[in-house]
Amino acid sequence: MSLLRSLRVFLVARTGSHPVGSLLRQSPQPRHTFHAGPHLSASASSKELLMKLRRNTGYSFVNCKKALETCGGDLKQAEIWLYKQAQREGWSKAAKLQGRKTKEGLIGLLQEGNTTVLVEVNCETDFVSRNLKFQQLVQQVALGTMMHCQSLKDQLSTYSKVRWLMSVILALWKAEAGSLEGFLNSSELSGLPAGPDREGSLKDQLALAIGKLGENMTLKRAAWVKVPSGFYVGSYVHGAMQSPSLHNLVLGKYGALVICETSEQKTNLEDIGRRLGQHVVGMAPLSVGSLDDEPGGEAETKMLSQPYLLDPSITLGQYVQPQGVSVVDFVRFECGEGEEAAETE
Repeated sequence: MSLLRSLRVFLVARTGSHPVGSLLRQSPQPRHTFHAGPHLSASASSKELLMKLRRNTGYSFVNCKKALETCGGDLKQAEIWLYKQAQREGWSKAAKLQGRKTKEGLIGLLQEGNTTVLVEVNCETDFVSRNLKFQQLVQQVALGTMMHCQSLKDQLSTYSKVRWLMSVILALWKAEAGSLEGFLNSSELSGLPAGPDREGSLKDQLALAIGKLGENMTLKRAAWVKVPSGFYVGSYVHGAMQSPSLHNLVLGKYGALVICETSEQKTNLEDIGRRLGQHVVGMAPLSVGSLDDEPGGEAETKMLSQPYLLDPSITLGQYVQPQGVSVVDFVRFECGEGEEAAETE
């Protein structure tokens, strides 16, 4: 007892006049933290960086957080890190999916001034072809092809001068057409630069899309046409839908370009060009032919001697002649064409 009494006296002496029990029952005093403001603002700043990186790249919060941690909070470096990681994963997935059939996809038609491009990008399923990320890939391919075509302006000006001064006949125009129209196969298309706002080539963009969507995809082909004054490119896309972010890009399953020569500027050229494009998509001619071709037989594959799609009582040649335009050439793309034949073989 004397030991307990001594202990009680000692504690009271150390804590003032309050007994031990009352001390234990007292509510704890608040703990003050100095300079809490900067700590909270740093946390808010980190969250804001995370949200911004997520908006800029579209990657998950987990990946964005890891990127910021890896790059010490540097937003630009985090974007580069994410891009490289996604590209690495995309190439790995592309290698695994290589060889799987790509019968679906989209045709993209892009027109700017006197320049028109037609591209085809394929995927495995129609479901993926309707995905926004796939449509953005088609858009990027069309823009890359347009940049390639517009870089050839010297060839066009040289041709225009020859055409104007020497009045080259139509056959010579077609022989000279290599400077005005061209085709890119899958390998050539893949090697084009992705554009000013994208790193690497179109092939790199393809790998990124494969990594995100998980299907095999191919950049199949592209055609481009650039015409001087006195010519017009009619166009048509079947099942057309506008690109979500590029007003002059049209997407669909079939596409056609029809190059016309006209002696005078007409207000209805766009409508004529669209009708000619519809005919090419629907009737699938193999060559232009001439106005002298008789209908029937082999002429059925020649555009001008075919029954006009919108009025089968006349030939296409009989439709265009009164319009004051001459059909020079055409390009027709059908999404997935050639795949079934290759599979049968």
